[in-house]
Amino acid sequence: MKALYFIIIALALVSCIKDKPQEPQKTVANIAYDDKVLVINEGNFGWGVGYISLYDPTSGAVIEKYDQQQNSGNTLGNVCQSITKHNSNYYIVVNNSNKIVVVNSSDFVQKNTITGFNSPRYLLPITYNKAYVSDLYANSIQIVDLNTNSISGSIPCIAGTEEMALIYNKAFVTCTNSNYCYVINTITDVITDSVYVGKSASSIIIDKYSKIWVLSSGNTTSAQLAKLSRINPITLQVEQAYTFNSNESPFRLCTNKTKDTLYFLNKGVFQMPITSSNLPNNAIISQGSKNYYALSVNPKDYSIYVADAIDYVQRSKVEIYKPNGSYITNFTAGIITNGFMFE
Repeated sequence: MKALYFIIIALALVSCIKDKPQEPQKTVANIAYDDKVLVINEGNFGWGVGYISLYDPTSGAVIEKYDQQQNSGNTLGNVCQSITKHNSNYYIVVNNSNKIVVVNSSDFVQKNTITGFNSPRYLLPITYNKAYVSDLYANSIQIVDLNTNSISGSIPCIAGTEEMALIYNKAFVTCTNSNYCYVINTITDVITDSVYVGKSASSIIIDKYSKIWVLSSGNTTSAQLAKLSRINPITLQVEQAYTFNSNESPFRLCTNKTKDTLYFLNKGVFQMPITSSNLPNNAIISQGSKNYYALSVNPKDYSIYVADAIDYVQRSKVEIYKPNGSYITNFTAGIITNGFMFE
């Protein structure tokens, strides 16, 4: 949550920029269930409300504060961090409110709330009834019983855990406070190993060959360079490691539908085939004076979605590009858009 570093600036701006409370718009849009994009908006840390926007790529229609419209105005809480679909539910992790809100995937109506977290970040389904939840401040990963919607246990781990990936009964966990990606045996719920990936790892994906890719942003203050690592999930060996320059701090690693191409933010949008022997030299989408904060690729048409958080106070602008980086369109989302889910 890079926005944390800009809290002081944002609060100063608040005294000059009056962000008036916005009532949920009663937008009427015919959006087919199989053609929609859920847009995750964090909301201002500490004093804002996170919410979900709904975007229709076909018509360009946007339903602002969709979650509130579907729940009689009830809000999710402060800092909407991530969303995961599992079984017939969406699990919305609300970081600063220390909870996970469970909603029906069919109509987005809230049905349960899972509490007891310190500062949750991401939920990873392990089985039909079990999930792991990473945490920014807790020295553990929480185990959640999805039947009872409660925390059933924990796995000791250094604080700062972020995105996770599941393969071969192993959960690979990134951590911003460490140089390692941790490996959990999902049968015993115990960390069994770790893999060196560099400082401040937060993004992780699985490619078409079932290899794990981890992006570490590095630490410019301590001269720890950012790295992109490809891990063999069976041997736990780093098969390929790419090192960025000292002035670079990449983040938001993601992939396309066929999982043969990587994308990440690094003062612009970069595209990289998984077979490449080198990091890309040039961005396919230039950031310019914008403040890119979210990135994802629509699996339906391979279009690239990138969000400009502007100053972390104003509503974000989401831009859509073709796979070759040519511009398509844009729309306005919520405050501090940090991710997308395509349906």
